[in-house]
Amino acid sequence: MGKRLCLGIIVAPHGVRGDVRIRTFTERPEDIASYGPLTDETGGRSFDIRPLTPLKGGIRARIAGVKDRNAAEALKGTRLYVDRDSLPPVGDDAFYHADLIGLEARDTDGAALGTVQAVFDFGAGDMLEVALKGRRMPLLVPFTREAVPEIRIGEGYLVIDPPAETGGDDGRG
Repeated sequence: MGKRLCLGIIVAPHGVRGDVRIRTFTERPEDIASYGPLTDETGGRSFDIRPLTPLKGGIRARIAGVKDRNAAEALKGTRLYVDRDSLPPVGDDAFYHADLIGLEARDTDGAALGTVQAVFDFGAGDMLEVALKGRRMPLLVPFTREAVPEIRIGEGYLVIDPPAETGGDDGRG
């Protein structure tokens, strides 16, 4: 697919020796450094990361060349990317979040409803945020086999059959 994927974000310095806290988007937080060189969003700056200890939602890590808290603080908010080709292929029923974002969402009859804007995990499993045509508020759909029975990445769409209580804007608000 040839694109870069965000594997994490530097959220804060950790201590005074230049360590950083990284919120990771990898299955195992310590794997963030396993896929080759990480770069910033522009691809212009490369980061050599050494994971140190796991933390809730990520890791404490050391970045080559970052020697003190001020240098670590300057990196706060930096998103860390890797080339898609560096990642292992996914199985038949597995997807990278980036593969889902931008897909057209259709109902079970095939009618276009909107577009997948984001994938979130609020702690109880992944949720798809679908921007609905003609509505201000997005629809949140549980990313389960029942609510998303069909995914056709190659064809650019997925089918949603959201539970009735999933919500969304009725268009009046």
